Amino acid sequence: MNILVTGGTGFIGSHCCVALLEAGYSVIVADNLSNSKAEVIDQIQAITNKQIPFYQIDVTDSDLVESLFLENHFDGVIHFAGLKAVGESEEEPLRYYFNNTVSTMVLAKACIKFRVQKFIFSSSATVYGENKVPFVETIPLMPISNPYGETKYMSERILSDTAKANPDFMVVNLRYFNPVGAHESGLIGEAPRGVPNNLMPYIAQVAKGKRDKLRVFGDDYSTPDGTGVRDYIHVMDLAEGHVAALENIKSGANVYNLGTGQGISVMEMVKTFEQVNGVKIPYEIVPRRPGDIAESYADPSKANRELGWKAARSLEDMCRDAWRFEKNYTE
Repeated sequence: MNILVTGGTGFIGSHCCVALLEAGYSVIVADNLSNSKAEVIDQIQAITNKQIPFYQIDVTDSDLVESLFLENHFDGVIHFAGLKAVGESEEEPLRYYFNNTVSTMVLAKACIKFRVQKFIFSSSATVYGENKVPFVETIPLMPISNPYGETKYMSERILSDTAKANPDFMVVNLRYFNPVGAHESGLIGEAPRGVPNNLMPYIAQVAKGKRDKLRVFGDDYSTPDGTGVRDYIHVMDLAEGHVAALENIKSGANVYNLGTGQGISVMEMVKTFEQVNGVKIPYEIVPRRPGDIAESYADPSKANRELGWKAARSLEDMCRDAWRFEKNYTE
């Protein structure tokens, strides 16, 4: 089966390509390289010993996407391509609404036209807003406080409505929690451009000496140690969840959480990273960021039950693999 992976040179997309190739799928990648490098394709090929056709295109461009579908036969699409920084989305809302929703519409339209029936969408736990934990797929979604989260919710609706109007079009909306870590080879991992927006790459850059200290945003939340609690999941567990979704897809639009079901605080992550890797992470407490919530973690039982998927890697694995990649990575 041929699978189009948009955003396939990004953090999650690249690991998903590895998981797909190792599961026997053929992969074609489309990416505009706005937040990644073409060299990632070489690294994926080195890990898997398989070739990947790569198209450097922006999937908001309907003409380029149509040409892509004309040149290739696809059995499914996994859509990762999108802007993903919450803070940046508040500064540049129009850019986020355009990029993240238009890309979804363009790809869905191409799938309908070319009769590609399987569509896996990269959504986010952000759509739950400030709800009661653990987050279950059936709870009413709360108001979302940032444009990034709104674009994920809107894209879910676009795909769900499209599936309803086109019974042969099958959709899975995967709501990610907090992917961290890297492939165990150390060849691919999270390599953000500029200042990291996420905790783990920031910790790793502090450990490497690239940054002098970690800023911990708030220590006055109603959590065991006062710092924010998130559901951190190893990126390879997340990638394998996409393979499970593809292999167990069914008619209509279906939603699954991909998380561990366990909340980890910022300080617990810092201490585990220090212990596992034998490095010290200096930090300072700074005010909370606008829009951050105290706790976010999944109830992943539906994915376990219906997809046969469960996160298997530990917090220690996440810290060890992230540090291995960071030590190997050169800009």
